[in-house]
Amino acid sequence: MRKQSKTGKIVLITISTLFVVLMLVIPLISVIANSLSKGLSFYLQSITTKTVLSAIKVTLIATGIALLVNTVFGIIASWLLTRYEFKGKQVLAALIDIPFSVSPVIAGLSYIMMFGRMGWASPLLEALDIKIVFAIPGVVLATIFVTFPFVSREIIPVLNAVGKDEEEAAAMMGAKGFTIFRKITFPHIKWALIYGMILCAARALGEFGAVNALSKTRGETFTLPLEIDALYLSGSSDSIVSAFAVSSLLVIVAVVILVLRSIFEYRGRKTQNTKEARVED
Repeated sequence: MRKQSKTGKIVLITISTLFVVLMLVIPLISVIANSLSKGLSFYLQSITTKTVLSAIKVTLIATGIALLVNTVFGIIASWLLTRYEFKGKQVLAALIDIPFSVSPVIAGLSYIMMFGRMGWASPLLEALDIKIVFAIPGVVLATIFVTFPFVSREIIPVLNAVGKDEEEAAAMMGAKGFTIFRKITFPHIKWALIYGMILCAARALGEFGAVNALSKTRGETFTLPLEIDALYLSGSSDSIVSAFAVSSLLVIVAVVILVLRSIFEYRGRKTQNTKEARVED
């Protein structure tokens, strides 16, 4: 029985490793190799063109704002859903998960129907001279939508697991709400919060569908994924290599994010194990 178990373990490890190598590692190595196929000077030239630098700027703006908004909302929503009982609680929890089940393209089109020329908000936006569709605000909104649940969905399980006993005890001793959050709640959720922020940033950097529906001007509102698509579809050999060069930037960022995720995940587990050991003692 033990021999069969060992054999099965080896088979599963082999299949998993081959799948990861074939589906993930080799394609990423291919991107890096193709990006350098015409030399380092061409690579540096490709990633410093005017349109690429604009795409980097727009991507960072959209990612930064989405990260800020969803972090604040994630903390508030997590606190609300785990610490209060109210009618419609389950509906709110379900609504937060909508971006997981709705195609990003549909999200982009819905914003066009809301804020475009034929949208119900168009008269108000025109009166205020505000442009959302096919402008940076639309890109930001699309990015916020697709990254909406990531922070809250990492914090909610942690808050449910730690319970409310410590917070209620602190409140009974006269501690104020912000003090309770800062000294009791935040230490419990900090690793989950950081982990959720990393996932949120990773998703924002790679978003294509929703942003594509709301961004039509290359060099002004294109993000990095859109710029890569434009370069690749241009058809010339130089542009295709440039597309791989720009893609390598996202690959490098993805690797950095993966390392950070592993570090913070490890720190979170270590902290949790330490707390459990103290409780047992």
